[in-house]
Amino acid sequence: MTDVTSAKSARRPHHWRRDLIELAALFTAVAVADAIANLIGHQPDGPYLLMASAAALVATAAFHTWWARRHSHAPPPDETDAAPAGTGAAGGIATTASGAEGAGEGEAGDAGEAGTTLWRMRTTVLDAPGSLAALCTALAGLRVDILTLQTHPLAEGTVDEFLLRAPATLPAQELSRRIAAAGGTSTWIERADAHDLVDTPTRVLSLATRTALDAAELPLALRQLLGRCTIHSLPAVSVTGRSTGQSAPVEGVLEETVMRLRDPSGGVISVERPYLPFTPTEFARARALVELDARLGPRVPRSEDVLTLPEGNAITVRRADRADLAAARAMHDRCSQNTLGLRYHGPVADADRYLDHLLSPRFGRTLAVQTASGRLVALGHLLWDGDETEVALLVEDDWQRRGIGSELLRRLVALAEEAGCDSVYAVTQSRNTGMVAAMRALALPLDYQIEEGTLVITARLTSEEAAQPAVPTERARR
Repeated sequence: MTDVTSAKSARRPHHWRRDLIELAALFTAVAVADAIANLIGHQPDGPYLLMASAAALVATAAFHTWWARRHSHAPPPDETDAAPAGTGAAGGIATTASGAEGAGEGEAGDAGEAGTTLWRMRTTVLDAPGSLAALCTALAGLRVDILTLQTHPLAEGTVDEFLLRAPATLPAQELSRRIAAAGGTSTWIERADAHDLVDTPTRVLSLATRTALDAAELPLALRQLLGRCTIHSLPAVSVTGRSTGQSAPVEGVLEETVMRLRDPSGGVISVERPYLPFTPTEFARARALVELDARLGPRVPRSEDVLTLPEGNAITVRRADRADLAAARAMHDRCSQNTLGLRYHGPVADADRYLDHLLSPRFGRTLAVQTASGRLVALGHLLWDGDETEVALLVEDDWQRRGIGSELLRRLVALAEEAGCDSVYAVTQSRNTGMVAAMRALALPLDYQIEEGTLVITARLTSEEAAQPAVPTERARR
């Protein structure tokens, strides 16, 4: 509401009819009073009655005045109904302030969408009084709001990690330049989203809970805990049964941008991050999460979904792990050589060797389909492959072309989206029309790469605009 509008609403129109009515009422009252005075004045006690009436009138007026003053602090009437004529200016000011507040809320709402941008920033400063204040002053000069702040002490200096809300027009390069001028070095900036608004203790507890419920969550929890990084689970024994030589001490190893943690299920969990060294605080958090996983032992959620196929057969879809190894090998024995050849890209005789790796929750998630009799007839794998995620399907010959593969693939993609994956890919052969049709049925953007008969189909789960790369400074690159 503008000042003009509020001023108009504050004034009340002055009508001549009301003045005429009030004047008529005054003359009527005088006439009535004169008639009563003449009637009473000629009585023996008339003067006393007139004096008593005058005293009663004065007392009534005094009481009315006292009562009105006592209740003058009552809640005011609705602004649209009655505003004193003398408060027009004040009403205009109050309305303008309300309007400004509403505009501020509108701007804040727009800022969350287009007016501002969320950034995660890390920078190293000297461990000296005033160093953090200099950074905060530089950010304030750019109209950047600090939402959260964490400090990571080092042997020399301190790493400060910020969650910032900055004007959308502020480029990351300008932000880095101002931070460098304020004493920050090795600055790293990347886009953040609404999930980063959760405070650190709450986020860590949430990741610990997810890890406690599902062993397959550990790699994902480490990635969310440490930010943009690449995680590899390196087994101690290869699929051929040979030792890989992968090992790490119980306390783990921290080497600048790489940390190696002992995998409770055997082997090593390797975490790598380009440009940005891990701090001892981050290393301690990651090690605590791995220790939690080791103490809880193997675990997989035992939820089951019963589905009915078009021909009327009932099947059960559930999570699978190494406890299903014998049933999976029996399914391999019932599959044809052609089916196994389309699934595994190596000698068919070695297919059983991959099962122990595929069914391990450390390398991903596996969905199994079993019949009412308990026979395993299909497996779907969602495999963590560093920064990427692979999907793979195997359906027993007698149960193909019934929609089982498409149902498994749809569920695996939903798990990938829940895990925050940007895309999934499938490696198959160009003649595997069933897998190609299942990927196309996802109704997602697909990329195809084919080389020497091997087809790689990548389904993008997020838009390209949503995936914003990190912006390191020149010092961070070095």
